[in-house]
Amino acid sequence: MITRSASRDALLLWFGSRAGLLIATLLGVTLGEYLDKWRKWDAGLFITIAQYGYDGEPGRPPDAGLPAFFPGLPAVLRLVHFVVPDWAAAGLLVSLAAGAVAMVALARLAEFEGANGWMAVLALLAFPMAVFLVAGYSEALFLAFAIPAWLAARQGHWAQAVFLAAGASCVRVTGLFLAVALVVEFVVSRDSPAPLAGWLVVPFLPLVAYSYYHYSRSGDWLAWKHAQEAGWGREFEWPWEAWKTTWHSAMGTDDFAVAFRMEIAGAVVAVAVLVWLLLLRRWSELTYTGAQAAALMTSAYYLSIPRSLVLWFPLWVLVAKVATRKAWVLVLYGLISGPLMLVNTARFLSGAWAG
Repeated sequence: MITRSASRDALLLWFGSRAGLLIATLLGVTLGEYLDKWRKWDAGLFITIAQYGYDGEPGRPPDAGLPAFFPGLPAVLRLVHFVVPDWAAAGLLVSLAAGAVAMVALARLAEFEGANGWMAVLALLAFPMAVFLVAGYSEALFLAFAIPAWLAARQGHWAQAVFLAAGASCVRVTGLFLAVALVVEFVVSRDSPAPLAGWLVVPFLPLVAYSYYHYSRSGDWLAWKHAQEAGWGREFEWPWEAWKTTWHSAMGTDDFAVAFRMEIAGAVVAVAVLVWLLLLRRWSELTYTGAQAAALMTSAYYLSIPRSLVLWFPLWVLVAKVATRKAWVLVLYGLISGPLMLVNTARFLSGAWAG
């Protein structure tokens, strides 16, 4: 049973933690300097797309990696920019609003699954990579569509689920994995109305439209995939070769070696979660998470695996289920993970690769 307090608790945790991070990270800098600190890595690329489109900034060499970013967040950024002149501030506000929606939905999903909703929210907010829910990245906006879509599907509201999932597909390619998982959920659900099966194609349509857009520009249907390869070397590799490359890179002494160690830790956690879901026979959630893990672990090297776990809402529901029965689990998790989250936030703001 979903209670009204679940939404209240989720919002209190979300805005309270955001206020805490603001105080901790704003000290000693001007507002302009503070906003510049958040315009790092992908946040700057999203802003570039929102400002100039996929051709990039005029007068500069084209960035072959831009098509890797789906248009959902740049489109929202452009709208918010009409009332918020600073692009970095606009990105932070989008993530703030979208994160609030996502946390409420996560709390409600956890309660629907028989757990304490606030525990799922707290587990996610204390995760070391939770900084990407604050920054002008696409994680918060994706979850604002994806978690409500999943909750709607679990409740049997399939029309609502597919259109929300289509919104998620506009934001990240991860929407493709969500769309496939919804098909599996529809099949394994005993009360799924057969006449609605055709609507399951809706979440795939944004990917088709985005692919056609780039085909009309460059003649490449898979420009978003090829951009991943050109910009970040995400070419297919056998999983053992990807592991070997990442392990070798993690043994260095530079700052990127630290990042690769985080990648390895994230991969270990991801595999453990997949085994957990397999043992529970949660086939649709296994499809959603497993497809992401397979894509990330068959790349030339591990990249953004820990950050992808932010999007694994089934994980946070499972943690809440365990913590509902054994509260000490959440306390121990928070004591370990919370400080790491603060450290990783500091790394991101310093310009280091943080996941």
